[in-house]
Amino acid sequence: MPANEKVPHIPVMLDEIVGYLSPRPGGRYLDGTLGLAGHSLGLLRASGGQAELLCLDRDEQALALARERLKEFPGRANTFYSPFSEFEEALEELGWDGLDGAVLDLGVSSLQLDEAERGFSFNVDGPLDMRMDATSDMDSAKVLVNREHYEELRRIIRDLGDEPLGGKIARAIIRAREQAEITTTSRLAEIVSRAYPPDRRREARNHPATRTFMALRMAVNHEVEELKTFLERIVHHLKPGGRVAIISFHSAEDREVKESFRYWAKGCRCPLEQAFCTCDRLPVLKVLTKKPQLPTQLEVDRNPRSRSAKLRVAERLPIPEVAT
Repeated sequence: MPANEKVPHIPVMLDEIVGYLSPRPGGRYLDGTLGLAGHSLGLLRASGGQAELLCLDRDEQALALARERLKEFPGRANTFYSPFSEFEEALEELGWDGLDGAVLDLGVSSLQLDEAERGFSFNVDGPLDMRMDATSDMDSAKVLVNREHYEELRRIIRDLGDEPLGGKIARAIIRAREQAEITTTSRLAEIVSRAYPPDRRREARNHPATRTFMALRMAVNHEVEELKTFLERIVHHLKPGGRVAIISFHSAEDREVKESFRYWAKGCRCPLEQAFCTCDRLPVLKVLTKKPQLPTQLEVDRNPRSRSAKLRVAERLPIPEVAT
């Protein structure tokens, strides 16, 4: 089996991404979450192999596999070991003056979920890690669950995981770690599961630990902060007509994208009671998805991990000419 096919990979909402970005020969596009290169390959194929890509990822293992897959289009994909929030440095290194499109897929890749030693999944036992970049010096999930006080654990699980039992689960974690340090995914999953009342455990569609694991992963990797930084900067690097497409899997991330797009799509920000505009602000983006676009049922059936995906897309408006 070729090296680039060792890991099965189904990119989420690929047809929609290609449709919105409409990659063309000579166009320059950013894939800020390269993963196993599913979206990048789709964009390159749609352009006839003639687009140029800037591809970022902070997972060295995924990056190595993606580079193998991208050999299908030699010289067309520029790959960087970097978080997507730092895309400006890569742009400067390449000498690119702008982007015709950008995509982020904020989900966890199959590679990360399926490898026990990465500690992302409650379905396989492994060390409690959850760092996207396993070589970084950031705190792992093990450090977080064994160190943080009750209020912070409750906030993380409740707010980042949309988990209504955040307080109950946080208390269960603290009681358990007083007996012995929590070091594995299986033990944490068991603690969370036991914190659920029996009737809720029976009625739950997903494993009781699903939301808690997602919340801890987002906290460990500072995912919301990364997204905020990206959203603040990307609009300044899109060429007129360039589009940014973001796939999120969590309400906090989707909310950040929605509010950022809304902010940049709004012109005048003077007080409503003010008769005349004095700020002279013009809209920068046009929102193309008034509501988030969801995957089709066919895609969900084919790739269950896509079921909670939400896609939002915005387009850079023309830059007004300055009168001389």
